[in-house]
Amino acid sequence: MGYKVAVVGATGNVGRELLNTLAEREFPADEVVALASERSAGKRVSFGEDRELQVQDLSTYDFKGVDIVLSSPGASVAKAFAPKAAEAGAVVIDNTSHFRMEPDVPLIVPEVNPQAIGGYTKRNIIANPNCSTIQMVMALKPLHEIAPIKRVVVATYQSVSGSGKEAMDELFNQTRGIFMNEPARPQQFTKQIAFNAIPHIDKFMEDGSTKEEWKMVNETRKILDPDIRVSATCVRVPIFIGHGEAVNVEFESAIEEEQAREALRSFPGITVVDHREDGGYVTPVESAGDDDVFVSRLRNDPTVEHGLSFWVVSDNLRKGAALNTVQIAERLVEGYLAKQPA
Repeated sequence: MGYKVAVVGATGNVGRELLNTLAEREFPADEVVALASERSAGKRVSFGEDRELQVQDLSTYDFKGVDIVLSSPGASVAKAFAPKAAEAGAVVIDNTSHFRMEPDVPLIVPEVNPQAIGGYTKRNIIANPNCSTIQMVMALKPLHEIAPIKRVVVATYQSVSGSGKEAMDELFNQTRGIFMNEPARPQQFTKQIAFNAIPHIDKFMEDGSTKEEWKMVNETRKILDPDIRVSATCVRVPIFIGHGEAVNVEFESAIEEEQAREALRSFPGITVVDHREDGGYVTPVESAGDDDVFVSRLRNDPTVEHGLSFWVVSDNLRKGAALNTVQIAERLVEGYLAKQPA
């Protein structure tokens, strides 16, 4: 006996990846429903290699009988529909930022804090973290178990797919236009994105940080340890898929480089590719389409007593969004929503 699953935002980048991931991992669903806005209703989206689903209108959909909702619309849409779906009996796993920092909503990376999933019963909602947070805490978790982390300084290099399909189109069109001597006209971004780097993701806050940087700070503390101090600078770069992060970590006690390397190698979902030679590391382009988080350039930081620096990359649409969401759903059905055979 399988589950009824609804995918909200099914026509977006993450929504399409959610459908692909459900099919690839053979999630035990008897029925999968694709939902999106009224203007997308009637369209067809792929579900696996040889199936299509007709998109239904989210605004009129009745969630009664749905077991799990995988949600990736805008935050305002999630705010409106998620509580209704939860009240109808579905467990909502939401990709937006709206519920992440609410104290009665668990914020989950299954490899890092699976024990927190049980908290979903308070509201029938589970939050999926920000893409850049997910890949960083994946790398931090096995190190934090060896020596408590004191401080993290991270600079991100985030692909345009994190801003949606229109942002990807803008990068493509600007790049083509520059070669044709056409002026770049920013629409999705504040400045030209082609052949550029923009140190601005999401809104600015009063202290000078951006909302994206705020997310990394506070989500890391909620998921991993509230005592960890985090300083983040988030940058949008002209890459279609795949986020890179340069991470510097200061620990409270000694941690050896080889000890850290072995802990990372042994951690589920992490692949260490770290050869001190030309090309002996993983770049965002190479991470695209892969489920793992890749760690490279691991080395001691001699400027602090107990410090390490490393490079982390991951496909932001996979582990940074769709895969993490489906993994949460898998843990949910294994440990909390198990159905008896008919």
